[in-house]
Formats: sequence, C-alpha cells, structure tokens
Amino acid sequence: MSYEDLPALTIDVSDGVATVTIDHPPLNLMDAVLLPSLRAFVARVRDDADVRVIVFESADPEFFVAHGDMAYLTDPDALPAATRAAIAAAPGATVPEGLNILQAMSEEVRSLPQVTIGKLAGFARGAGNEFFMYLDMRFAAIGKSGQGQPESLMGILPGGGGTVNMTRLAGRARALELILGAELVGAELAERYGLINRALPAAELDPFVDTLARRIAGLRPEVISITKAAVDAVAQPIPRAAYAVENEGLFAAFGDEVTELAHRLLAAGIQTREGERDHERIANSI
Repeated sequence: MSYEDLPALTIDVSDGVATVTIDHPPLNLMDAVLLPSLRAFVARVRDDADVRVIVFESADPEFFVAHGDMAYLTDPDALPAATRAAIAAAPGATVPEGLNILQAMSEEVRSLPQVTIGKLAGFARGAGNEFFMYLDMRFAAIGKSGQGQPESLMGILPGGGGTVNMTRLAGRARALELILGAELVGAELAERYGLINRALPAAELDPFVDTLARRIAGLRPEVISITKAAVDAVAQPIPRAAYAVENEGLFAAFGDEVTELAHRLLAAGIQTREGERDHERIANSI
C-alpha cells in the first residue's frame, strides 16, 4: 500500500507497525490539508495486511495538532471546503447523515481492525485533542504534553466528537469540567481523568510506545482482531444520536458573535506559535 502522496503526513511501515508522523508546519492545524490526508490514510490502511499497529506522533516537539483552523470560524467557506476535500480523499467512506466530517472520522478510526496508539509530547487542543481521543491507546509525556478543549472560550462547543469521546473516557462530571472550564490538562491529571493510558517521563515515552507497538504487532493478526472485537463488545457503543446532538449544537452556535470573537482571538495571537504556547490565558483575557 502506498502512502507517499499524503501531504502533511510521513508514514513508515516496518515490522507490522505504521508510524504516522504529522508534519504540517507551522502548527499542525487540522485544516483543509491535514484533515483530508488523515482521512485518506485511515481509509487505505484499513485493508493493509502489512499493518497491525498504527502509531500517531508529531514531527513538531511542541504541537501534536494545535487545533482546528480558525478560518472555520472566520470564513464561511473554509469548513465546507475542508469537508469536501476530506470526502474526496476517501471516496469509499460515507459520512452518515447528521454527522460532520470529524465525527465521521472518529468512527472510522475507532473501527479500524488495527490497534491505534497516540504518542503525545506536546500540545493537543480542540480538533487535535479530539483526534487523539479517537485512538485505542494514548500515552503522554510528563511536563511536555497538554490536552485541552478551548472551544467554550470561542463561543462554541467541541464539535468533532469532543463532547462524546471525552464523556466516554472521563465521565460526565469531568467532561463538563474540562469542556466548560477549558483548562489545559497535563499528562498526570490526564492519566487520573482517564484521557490517557499512562503518563510517562518524557525520556521514556518513545521507547515505551515503540516496545508496546512492536510487541502487539508481533502477535498473530487474528489475536489482535478478535481481542478488539471482544473488548468492543463489552465497551458501551456510542449512540449516533450523541454525535447528532453535538453537531446540531456546534452549527447552532455559529454566527456573527462567534466570528467577531474569532477575529479578536487571532488579533491577540491565537494561531501563532507564541500565542499557542499560552492559548488559555489569551483566550480567557478576550
């Protein structure tokens, strides 16, 4: 299977492990380039018998995926254009009625026959954290990583599966705290809240994930698929209605007030490297 034509991604397949490195400067935004590339990769890898484990990481030491492109809030054509590009990138994968493209990708990633692992050594906010939560297993570096859903400070809600998957992982009370409080969560609190499997010292993150991925990839392929099927049979399935409620809330929130707020956030430094290092403080000050 060839993956060389996917912009913003570098993909290496070795010993049953596909390492997907997100490389989309300057911030790895979930935009009209990265979103279609990720969706195309997911559609192709599903049928790749040479891949049993997929590890997602970032080429940027500070940002896994910063968040969705702010143009989605300032330009009415930006999100539809990104959606069209993502649909065209995976023509065999349909988007269920009532769901947006990120919600559809959530289910596409969760239903992969391969085991997916996220390795977080920087910031994952908004759509970046939503994508990270799609994965089967998630590991983060202590003192280096941060996860957050800052959408409430932008006048909207996490509409790419964020309310659904955060509630699934952390529970109702903690999901409300993190979504409405818009707090950046470090690795140790993320572990306590169930957002990640383990918080690891930064120097141990790479070797731990590499060893785990290759151990799983060395199993008989049938063991991986039947184990995922058995665990998924016990895990509570996500009702499609939950995504529909989230999607309706997201688009109901859009409007002139949100657009004006987004412009103020951009003027204050959001979506620049310096501003993204201090995203929550800036957003709370607007």
